[in-house]
Amino acid sequence: MFSGAQVSLYPMSDDFVGIILGAIGSLDPWRDRLRIETDSLSTLMVGPPDVLFPAMRDLFCAAARSGVHTTMHATVSRGCPGEPDDPICTPVAGPSRDLSLAERVEACRAVVATAPVLEQEISVQFSLYPLGVGHHMDEIYGCIEFLKTSGTFLRSKNFCTALRGDAGPVFETLSQAFTGFGATAGHLAMDVTVSANSPSDR
Repeated sequence: MFSGAQVSLYPMSDDFVGIILGAIGSLDPWRDRLRIETDSLSTLMVGPPDVLFPAMRDLFCAAARSGVHTTMHATVSRGCPGEPDDPICTPVAGPSRDLSLAERVEACRAVVATAPVLEQEISVQFSLYPLGVGHHMDEIYGCIEFLKTSGTFLRSKNFCTALRGDAGPVFETLSQAFTGFGATAGHLAMDVTVSANSPSDR
């Protein structure tokens, strides 16, 4: 299994270079469990989903704590048939596929309830794409049911779902959506946009 994320960070500040470089430093504690490569467009993080999402959370929160309006865009993927298996990417966390869809919804909800509170309010919109699954809509509807009872659900939007709340539970909601639904060995992709300190919220 190959899993990873391409992440781009956008602080709305004249000091964007300092904020971005400082935030990238927050990935240091994760470097023994992730392969991290940064270029002029994005940072690639390759590793297991249960590590990817906390690392993305810490990256974003480090920038958002500057107090400036900050956004982050991430494309997250697991099981891409065009990528080779990578030992660093295992194991994949998430509910056992021996569980029914309803049981997976409950298991994901229980994990979000234990997420740490980081005292950083964020907004997210994301879309989940389970690829190559015969009954992919069942998995999507199951994920939507989970999201609506996760405690972080804000509303459904065209082509995506909006979440809002503390960064800890919100990023855990994303992680559970990514690992809890879709085929175990199938290709699954997620498109995520995160925002904090937006003037629209004032």
